[in-house]
Amino acid sequence: MQTTKGLSRRSLLLTGAGALATPFIARPAFAARTLRYGHNNEVASVAGAQADWFAEALGQSSGGEISVQVFPNSQLGKLQELAEAVSLGTIAFSHNTAGALGSLYQPFAALDTPYLYRDVDHLMKVTDVESPVMQELNEGLIAAANVRVIYAHYFGRRNLTCNKAVMSPEDLAGTKIRAVPFPIYTTAVEGMGAVAVPVDWSEVPTALATGVVQGQENPVNVVLNVKLYEVQSHLMLTGHMSNAEVVVMNEDTWQGMSGAEQDAVREAAQQTREKATKAILDNEETETQKLRDLGMTVIGAEDGLDLEAFRASVSALVDERFGGEYGDLYAKIAAVA
Repeated sequence: MQTTKGLSRRSLLLTGAGALATPFIARPAFAARTLRYGHNNEVASVAGAQADWFAEALGQSSGGEISVQVFPNSQLGKLQELAEAVSLGTIAFSHNTAGALGSLYQPFAALDTPYLYRDVDHLMKVTDVESPVMQELNEGLIAAANVRVIYAHYFGRRNLTCNKAVMSPEDLAGTKIRAVPFPIYTTAVEGMGAVAVPVDWSEVPTALATGVVQGQENPVNVVLNVKLYEVQSHLMLTGHMSNAEVVVMNEDTWQGMSGAEQDAVREAAQQTREKATKAILDNEETETQKLRDLGMTVIGAEDGLDLEAFRASVSALVDERFGGEYGDLYAKIAAVA
């Protein structure tokens, strides 16, 4: 594994792009190949670190035959560009939100619906690549965009940060909150009572520092590792969305692999899914306390945060906009035991 820094996005996209844009061709033994993994996260975050963990695990499970070169921090593009790059085969791997993958195959966005899962265990069962829900969605994604899900790990519960105390949706009236630039996310923010401003993740720190937006929503791991506590004073434990970060692979690359190579990918994927999920779960409470220690005011239900008001407001808008479109899929997700 190698993490590359300091190159322009254009040069990174062009370097070796021709070879990766064509179907993956199995090579003789001992002819190791390098595949590229681009993502938008900081290496210090779990979402960023797990790309490196996957690269290391795949190198080991393939006996050194497959090397993964990781490009973090949006070096190869923003969220939408990364999704398209995997579809085109310009890069072999990336990870993204399910909402972002909805730009390639719309039903995928349903996985990021607020208040959808009973608990983390339910989320992880639904997003397991072997679950009936994920198998159905994966087939659609492959057919629509030439992209395959290889694993999904727990990303965390998304919470609201702002430069003021927020107790209910009424407190967000007229407040501009950054939303992940995909419909299910703008709906979540609007349902919380705010004005949703779509901003790519690479631009969020600047948008907060300059006042383009007054708040954002993300798991505590992200808030801590990106140092959002330096530009945000309050953290509201709304827990309005439980996310799995979805790791995808170019389908031509997958189909060009031997059975042994595909097994190596599966093994590395399972190892990384488990490791990343455990890392997030083990640290959520600790990281929340670290944010308190760093000066953020943390507001939960015990402090008067009206969680039921947020749930009712967000769920009503989600049902209005997506209930008809995703109703059958929601029923299948609810049925996963």
